Amino acid sequence: MVDRLSTFVDDHPDCFERSLNVGHITGSAWLLDASGERVLLTHHRKLNLWLQPGGHADGDSNVSRVALREAVEESGIQGLVLDDSLFDVDIHEIPARKEEPLHYHYDCRFVVRATSSDRYVVSPESHDLQWVSIERIRDYTDEASIFRMVDKTRLA
Repeated sequence: MVDRLSTFVDDHPDCFERSLNVGHITGSAWLLDASGERVLLTHHRKLNLWLQPGGHADGDSNVSRVALREAVEESGIQGLVLDDSLFDVDIHEIPARKEEPLHYHYDCRFVVRATSSDRYVVSPESHDLQWVSIERIRDYTDEASIFRMVDKTRLA
């Protein structure tokens, strides 16, 4: 996936803009609590899936900053700490809806930690948020890319 992401970036100078209809770069946060035993998942309003917080780069090529911004916007948690080394890459299809054609998200994922507070606020982008034990993640999702991040977390 890293090779596909690299090729996509090389082939599309506008890859950080959501106006690129074939796909675009997104940034996501694997948001862990202070213990590292729970992850914050959002029940995404548009996709109706439990996922990690994240969103469009909207022109910002610093995708770690995008991931942190999205984590704060979607959780309301202040004082989050970013590990700015790339944690995971996932390329996934986003179905067509309304005026948006089917396209791909080239998602760059970073570990973000809640160190001072784990109190969240549900944003309009979500149906709900939930701190989920790494051990109970399968109760919320069957997304292979989330299982991959769980495995990476366990190895860390």
